[in-house]
Amino acid sequence: MAKPKVLLGMSGGIDSTVSAMLLQEQGYELVGVTFRTYDSMKDSCLAKEKGCCTIESIMEAKRNAERMGFEHHIVDFRESFKQCVISNFIDEYMSGRTPNPCVLCNFTIKWGEMLRLADEMGCDCIATGHYARIAERGGHLYLTAAADTHKDQTYFLWMLTEEQLRRTLFPLGGLTKDKVREIARSHGYESLATKRESQEICFVPDDDYRSFLRANVPDYNERVRAGEYIDRDGKVLGSHSGYVNYTIGQRKGLGIALGHPAYVTRIDAETNRVTLGTNDDMYASSLRFRLVTPLRPFRKDLPLVAKIRYRTTPVEVVIQTETPPLLGGAGGEVLSLTFSEPVWGVTPGQSVVFYQDSLVIGGGIIQ
Repeated sequence: MAKPKVLLGMSGGIDSTVSAMLLQEQGYELVGVTFRTYDSMKDSCLAKEKGCCTIESIMEAKRNAERMGFEHHIVDFRESFKQCVISNFIDEYMSGRTPNPCVLCNFTIKWGEMLRLADEMGCDCIATGHYARIAERGGHLYLTAAADTHKDQTYFLWMLTEEQLRRTLFPLGGLTKDKVREIARSHGYESLATKRESQEICFVPDDDYRSFLRANVPDYNERVRAGEYIDRDGKVLGSHSGYVNYTIGQRKGLGIALGHPAYVTRIDAETNRVTLGTNDDMYASSLRFRLVTPLRPFRKDLPLVAKIRYRTTPVEVVIQTETPPLLGGAGGEVLSLTFSEPVWGVTPGQSVVFYQDSLVIGGGIIQ
């Protein structure tokens, strides 16, 4: 019986290239696709494993597909990427929040558009080089943590639906990054195996979001002006250069001396005020979040844990809701949760992702 036909998202980097190797060895028929979402021809991008940001990486993906003998397509999604991901990125920062564009891109572009293309090209499913796995429990599909816990990317994939997971393959989910490099070398891809990685946002040159906003917000100078630093009691401490220049937890580059280490604890876009506090002020025992989609079923007799950023240790939580069991809502409602212990740096705009026994139960956007 023939294996399904797979549409593979290719970035030109090691992870998607090794995914192609593994899928071919397993007998799948492959079609490669690389999205043109944002062009930024900077040196730092060319030197690193950046993904979808340069013409060079796009052409590298095409060469790799040709070398392995399967068809490859370059699809221009710059306009939809701009209208969805970049627009949200700008709106969130200009509202005083710190967005996570990869989460939205994965859901709307990498899965939403890829599945549409898969249907057009007669592909049964899609595959990517993400480090994640899929598990079935009680008739439901869940994302579950990758074997390489240091590379696990489920935090960025929590918005994916069961329907999307049903047609998804993660060839690298059971591998470590070292093993992936070993596979690349064994197939003659030494340059990929030694290529440096980057955590930068693909469409923000040199990871400078401030310059990006300045260049892409038409009325930036009118909206971003000097404002006041205040403490938690509202006392004015000094002046700052404009609220969008700061993020929660920021300590360096504040341009103010208080005689003790100061951290940004709150950003108010409406008043253009930035609250400063101590490290102790950075801890919170609760937060409010917007539930984007209903949570998947979870066991009430086991702890539910949450992560508020990519590289943090999950902390046990209790979600407060007036409509148990929290599974029937349409999403969009704002809920509260409490942590079993205080957590550092709760940041509006970021994702809070819920896990139980390494299964992703769902998530929301911190309010």
